[in-house]
Amino acid sequence: MTLVQLEYIVAVDTYRSFVAAAEKCYVTQPTLSMQIQKLEESLGVKIFDRSRQPIVPTEIGMKIIEQARVVLMESKKIQEILLEKKGELEGELRIGVIPTVAPYLLPDVITAFLNKYPKVKLQIWEYTTERIVQELKQGILDCGILSTPLGDNNIMETPLFYEPFVAYVSDQSALYQKKVLSTDDIAQEKLWLLNEGHCMRGQVLNICNFKHNYGLDGTFDYNTGSVETLKRMVDINSGVTILPEMSIMNYDEDQLAHVRYFKAPEPVREISLVTTQNYVKKQAVNTLKNEILAIVPEKFKSKKKKEVMGFDL
Repeated sequence: MTLVQLEYIVAVDTYRSFVAAAEKCYVTQPTLSMQIQKLEESLGVKIFDRSRQPIVPTEIGMKIIEQARVVLMESKKIQEILLEKKGELEGELRIGVIPTVAPYLLPDVITAFLNKYPKVKLQIWEYTTERIVQELKQGILDCGILSTPLGDNNIMETPLFYEPFVAYVSDQSALYQKKVLSTDDIAQEKLWLLNEGHCMRGQVLNICNFKHNYGLDGTFDYNTGSVETLKRMVDINSGVTILPEMSIMNYDEDQLAHVRYFKAPEPVREISLVTTQNYVKKQAVNTLKNEILAIVPEKFKSKKKKEVMGFDL
């Protein structure tokens, strides 16, 4: 049994294809298949059910692959020890970020990080929370930046900041005349939402207590995956949407005229850096955390969990 063989079975489990796994491992498909067959012969069991498409692990194969992921993770810590000894930060850091955070936080963070640590290759993907968690567990991602809590014992959460939500209101709405809003104020408004799969959708529904309004005519006319599209839909079609405050940081005076804050206690979401419990690249992940904290406005970091409302922590 070799680490290479373990890498191959983990890759096949991740991509559910011998061809795709071989491409990701930079070997030919026959080479990968031969090494996996040798591992199966040495163990005396079949790790994959090759009769099914896509390929799936056998019952014993799932247990072997789970342990293989642990072994590979532990083996990577040796390289971490060597990097710490050298006192240098290098290699690659693979990050998953939810779309409602990425465009407003990452540009400044990436610039600062790469200026200080040019030997690190950042690989960043905008994914839903569900996919980030899945790929963390598969070892595809090293860390994630998303809204918490997740309620997953296999994921470690490090809270970074608490970001308030604000309302973006059409000038055709009666709410436009109000200086501050309560969550009850928008109960009968046309509410523009992110589509299914985005955690912020559920948070907004909870903030607005809108679950009982699914049947209202015209309440949910359009769904999108973009915060910026939500704003445009309000501008063009009236109604209201709920935005994370960081998304309005670069608004001009005309755009800010549509923004309304909520009465205290304002709805807030917790944004955290997440990893698996047994993660590697601790130095790089910790450095990323520090660079984020250096960028985030102080008022977001001063929030306390007890002040967070709008959805359950």
